[in-house]
Amino acid sequence: MSMSRPTPSFIGWRALVVHKPHPNVDALLLQFERIGMAASHCWPEIADLPDLDQFNVVLIDADMGYDGQFPWKPGEAPVPTIALIGSEAPGRVSWAMNQGADAQMLKPIGSAGLYSALVAASHAFAQRKALLAEVAALRARLDSRELLAEATAVLMLRDNISAKAAFQKLRLMAMADRETLEAAAERLVNTFSEARLAR
Repeated sequence: MSMSRPTPSFIGWRALVVHKPHPNVDALLLQFERIGMAASHCWPEIADLPDLDQFNVVLIDADMGYDGQFPWKPGEAPVPTIALIGSEAPGRVSWAMNQGADAQMLKPIGSAGLYSALVAASHAFAQRKALLAEVAALRARLDSRELLAEATAVLMLRDNISAKAAFQKLRLMAMADRETLEAAAERLVNTFSEARLAR
């Protein structure tokens, strides 16, 4: 049995359209108004805009956009991004993909299409953020394991004890100092490294 998702509502959202003045922009602004969203538009730079974090979605012109146009690195937009594409030239499509566009709308813009692009973009953006968070958590766990292994090895060498005894000793050190196992391991490894350098 499939679970249906609630119909997304974008009422109250704010959009930024980065596109030169054009009938495509006018058509977009009308669509935003119909679905209850406020929208602003600018061209070409957006870095000068105050309160850039007030926007919930950014629409970018894939035909005229260029590297360095946005105050974030390619693929790291802080909000969902929709590419407005009129040209299917490989270089332009590739540029839009490199920007990390979460959805696209084909130009010329008509009287429909914005809502589905918003749904697709917000969903893809949420999935991407969740994946990045998961990768970061896995990296942190891996770093933690490497640190614990290094600290255990330090105790094994220093005290001439088994791995099991060294790990137990590390746990007791952390408990005695009321700190996490990772913090105790980092302190131990740093002290050991400093002592070796001082020799």
